[in-house]
Amino acid sequence: MGARELLARGEYDFDPDTVELDDAEVLESLEPEVREWWVSEFGEYVPENGGFFTPPQKEAIPLVRDRTNALVASPTGSGKTLASFTAILNELFRREREQDDGLDNSVYCLYVSPLKSLANDIHRNLAVPLSGIAERADGDPEIRHAIRHGDTDDSERRKMLEETPHILNTTPETLAILLNSPKFKEKLKTVEYVVVDEIHSLADGKRGTHLAVSLERLENVVESPPTRIGCSATVEPLEDIAEFLVGRRSGKADGADEPVGAGERPPRPPRDCEIVDTRFVREFDIELQCPTDDLVHTPREVVNERFYDQLHDLVGDHTNTLVFTNTRSGAERVLHNLREGYDAYDEDNSGCHHGSLSKEARQSIEADLKDGSLDVVTTSTSLELGIDMPHVDLVVQVGSPKSVASLLQRVGRAGHQLGQTVTGRVIALDRDELVECAVMLKKAKEGFVDRVFVPEEAYDVAAQHVYGMAINDVRPEREVRETLRRAYPYRNFSDDQFETLFRYLTSDYEGLEDKNVYAKIWRDENDPPDGEYHYPEYEVGEPLLGKRGRLARVIYMTNIGTIPDSFTCDVFTRADDEWVGDLDESYLDTLEKGDVFVLGGQNFEFRYRRGSKVYADRTSARPTVPSWFSERLPLSYDLGRSILEFQSDLLERFRKRGRPAVRVWLREFPLDENSVRAIARMFDEQVRYAGPESVSTDSRLAVEVELDREEYERHYYVHSNYGRKFNDGLSRVVAYRCANAANTNVSVAVADNGFTVSMPLNRKVDVAEILRDISPGDVRSDLRAALSGTELLQRYFRINATRSLMILKRYKGYEKSASEQQVSSEMLLGFAEDLEDFAVIEETYREIIEDKLAISAIEAVLADVRAAEIEVVQNRVDSPSPKAFGLATLMASDVVLAEDESAVLREFHERVLEEIGDDYEYDTGGGVSAAE
Repeated sequence: MGARELLARGEYDFDPDTVELDDAEVLESLEPEVREWWVSEFGEYVPENGGFFTPPQKEAIPLVRDRTNALVASPTGSGKTLASFTAILNELFRREREQDDGLDNSVYCLYVSPLKSLANDIHRNLAVPLSGIAERADGDPEIRHAIRHGDTDDSERRKMLEETPHILNTTPETLAILLNSPKFKEKLKTVEYVVVDEIHSLADGKRGTHLAVSLERLENVVESPPTRIGCSATVEPLEDIAEFLVGRRSGKADGADEPVGAGERPPRPPRDCEIVDTRFVREFDIELQCPTDDLVHTPREVVNERFYDQLHDLVGDHTNTLVFTNTRSGAERVLHNLREGYDAYDEDNSGCHHGSLSKEARQSIEADLKDGSLDVVTTSTSLELGIDMPHVDLVVQVGSPKSVASLLQRVGRAGHQLGQTVTGRVIALDRDELVECAVMLKKAKEGFVDRVFVPEEAYDVAAQHVYGMAINDVRPEREVRETLRRAYPYRNFSDDQFETLFRYLTSDYEGLEDKNVYAKIWRDENDPPDGEYHYPEYEVGEPLLGKRGRLARVIYMTNIGTIPDSFTCDVFTRADDEWVGDLDESYLDTLEKGDVFVLGGQNFEFRYRRGSKVYADRTSARPTVPSWFSERLPLSYDLGRSILEFQSDLLERFRKRGRPAVRVWLREFPLDENSVRAIARMFDEQVRYAGPESVSTDSRLAVEVELDREEYERHYYVHSNYGRKFNDGLSRVVAYRCANAANTNVSVAVADNGFTVSMPLNRKVDVAEILRDISPGDVRSDLRAALSGTELLQRYFRINATRSLMILKRYKGYEKSASEQQVSSEMLLGFAEDLEDFAVIEETYREIIEDKLAISAIEAVLADVRAAEIEVVQNRVDSPSPKAFGLATLMASDVVLAEDESAVLREFHERVLEEIGDDYEYDTGGGVSAAE
């Protein structure tokens, strides 16, 4: 009997005539026990909330039921994960009932999660529908589900072989291990569904690359191709991510007589995939707030007091509040100050959650959030993904989250129920972030999402998987090539690249084994001289691959994965070898010789690193690299371009009608009045002081030159608002060319909205001319030359050498720490750089240049400069312009402005006001004058 008939018989408490047809059709497609559970769980039919089913559920359930690959893009709390599982559970319960022996003792569905905590959460959430449906089914059916990742103990793993879960929740790393597990691999032959949750957070890194190849290896194991379902709240471009999810077709290339992999071939077309795009079905109540309209002259303690009063009021007006900061230290500091400043907060009703805390501490906070017992929780990024927090009704973001996707992901934690409004407040405490956040919130309300950039053709991940395939069985080389090329990141992997990869894996380099780097595979033709073919199942003369070494499987199983180990480095003074503290290793990526950093309240000039020891000199020079640099997320390239478009529009309004017209226009954005006035004033002062040409737009790149006679330096402020990755890459090229042109040491400081190049005052170059002269085709070689000998190159060589299994983290019971890995890599780096087309070196440069330094974006902008679509304008200033204040100081905190920076900002601002002249009135009391 169909759903319509059941409804008409009065089986459920609502009028069947009011139920939309698509709801009834989806209900009718479900098995009786599944349908009954669904209606009992979501029985209140509210048409304005989507009816029985949310928009993604209405579209996704029929697709999964029909075994159609699908990418489900829908906001947090819209039920997309349940949409993926409902049709799967429906099919499993149907088979359990109809098959004489029930389900096989094997896996039918794989759920892959980027986080162990998210996998744990889904595991708990699956228990409810499974038990609820089972209670309504005949015969006491058993649909088993289990979770397996790095924390799963050995006894649980053994138990899964005896009593195998039908639904297995796991992570990308564990899936790769299972594919090489002789016994459990057999349990994967029955997999019919693969659900990849939060796919955006995997696709933009090597964990996603690893997963993409694992899914193709799974295709080689299963009895029939599994249906793939991807889920994300914030992902773009949908078509590319859908292709990433499903991969490419196998078999012969269209119009070709040979299989893909035998020689150069155009990429195979992608497998079919339907896109469920219901990303903007929820209501948003978001606003940018600022404690003052004057972040320069308002005293720091006043900004601080107003910020915490504002936050306290917001928490008091809501049930459960989640506060995101951009650093872990910021999350700790906000919680501490709330507890110190207000009696309302203690350990029972407030908490902090971030990755540096113990697993037990994090799980305790997560449990309290789930039951709604905490008034406020502060965090950095660790609660951004997936975990269900039904009682959170407000998210506060302190400072810019640096991308629209991240903003939507974070504020989506609030109102995590169907029909609820997503309420979020972003509080800006930095002048530059005011503009950034204003554009971000407007773009979020318009439905804009930043693009995800998928790493492509990574040698290290390919090396792991080729090794894994060789360990499982001797196989034709063409099969390895085809498997890799079906994965989206390797669809364009050329024959030359395969030769480079195989040459590394076979250790086909003189002297490599002397460095204790041994072959992982053998490669030969099935054509032995004695005529006795060892592998008669393969064609004579066909190239084959196999594993080398008796411990190959153990080495593989204990060393694979893409998440790098890290460590802290001890900092010593060069003069007296005094230990002064430690730095996170990733922070060293930002440091070049001569850079100044702050540690323990003192300034130090970086000199060099040896292994895990950093040597520096005390100095009184101003810091060039902020303490948060390696911890904050970088501004997205797409959002940066949107900011430049915004600045172009704003300047046009200034030109026509002045500051009042700008304020009127800004009130169309989701901003409070303080933010409106602060932004309008900053641009008014910028134009008055340095002219409209001093502001970068989508058609102009502004450079300003300041002669700092106190520090005896010449500073070039390049207002390239394309994000920190872009600026890190372009600044290295510019600095490299400046150093060669001026024959002097050049220092660089990088931010999201530009970079600073500094050199001695008696040296002079034309940075604007250098930018105009850089050919896009020369950027890669320039960057490669600029990276030679840097800490960044040394670190990523270690990471890639470890990923490529050139350096083993674990071997014969010994575990090599990250600092020991670094020592090993430093001994290997020089030797490796001298080898021709060495895969590990090539991957190190590729990852840095393409993934970390955004070379594609740099090439695109420089091409526009060459084509005169972007004009490069250089201005001389006596003091930094208002838009350059952040570049000149570069030490902004994510919670409050530092006292020393506040003093510098006020000094800069007084110089600007003095230059503007007496006709410009400015109220330093935090308000505005009559001239406003």
